[in-house]
Amino acid sequence: MTLDQKHLTTKAIALLKQLISIQSFSSEEDKTADAIEAWFESFDIPFKREKNNVYAFNKYYDESKPTLLLNSHHDTVKPNSAYTKDPFHPHIEDGKLYGLGSNDAGGCLVSLIATFTSFYEAKDLNHNIIIVASAEEESSGPNGLNSMLLILPHIDVAIVGEPTLMNLAIAEKGLVVFDAEVKGTPSHAAHPNNDNSIYNTIEVLKWFQTFSFEKVSEALGEVKLTVTQINAGSQHNVVPAKVDLVVDVRVNDRYSNKEIADILAKEAPCQIKPRSLRLNSSSIDKNHPLVQSGINLGRSTYGSPTLSDQAALSCQSLKLGPGDSTRSHSADEYIYVREIEEGIDLYIKIVDGFLH
Repeated sequence: MTLDQKHLTTKAIALLKQLISIQSFSSEEDKTADAIEAWFESFDIPFKREKNNVYAFNKYYDESKPTLLLNSHHDTVKPNSAYTKDPFHPHIEDGKLYGLGSNDAGGCLVSLIATFTSFYEAKDLNHNIIIVASAEEESSGPNGLNSMLLILPHIDVAIVGEPTLMNLAIAEKGLVVFDAEVKGTPSHAAHPNNDNSIYNTIEVLKWFQTFSFEKVSEALGEVKLTVTQINAGSQHNVVPAKVDLVVDVRVNDRYSNKEIADILAKEAPCQIKPRSLRLNSSSIDKNHPLVQSGINLGRSTYGSPTLSDQAALSCQSLKLGPGDSTRSHSADEYIYVREIEEGIDLYIKIVDGFLH
């Protein structure tokens, strides 16, 4: 490491405050991309930009070496109505840095940027390092990390920065959202009808409630299937022809999304169709040197139920970052300043242990 870690940490916290103060909803991240560019300029690090994705390569990038990707996102969700603080006003109270995107995933992003900067001029590394500050993660949009994989060279392993309390998420559930349709016979409410689509839905809901997939993952447990939306009817005196359901399925690493879709198409007692199959589960071998580097520093491993840009990657990837996932998308979002300080220190130590 060639740069003072304390200086990098101070600069990283200042960058996070700047990012919080700029509105950067998914697909509207151009101004936060500008701020990230300014960081690289201040350290004389060449960078490139593709739409609102900003990326850079280590100084001694060597095509003959495998490549480690460092990635986190700078877009945010919109603040919810329960906020009591200005979501775009970064400020510190009792050691907590408040602001929209502070925890998800600004703290991770600035910590990874600082980590990349500390290794930028390092020689004789066993891997190249590429950093991507990506867009559209929260919306799973078309112009985020997924689009960058067509531009970047081959990636062998990745760290995806999401709040994990700096523990090692060695697996992550995938996601398939299904639209389901329960049919019946439309009629006037005053007349008998033994094929009421709404009543038919009762048995269908019971089936979804009790159905389980056979394969259980050591890291991620069972596949989780949840009906999350119901929509039917147009007025009080009309029995509708159908009831529309939305089913959220969180997929473990024992199934591909296509396998899940095939099973439900065969077994479900109603018509069901996936919206997309591209957000697959992801994992990394617990014995991978990157994971072992973290374990050697006392970090624990677990499986994560939440989705991230890992779903866009086909290589082995580790989800890791400062902050707590339970704070994400919450009102008055915050991250502890000490979590950023510790995050940068641990990122650097884990990456150093892996690269040497």
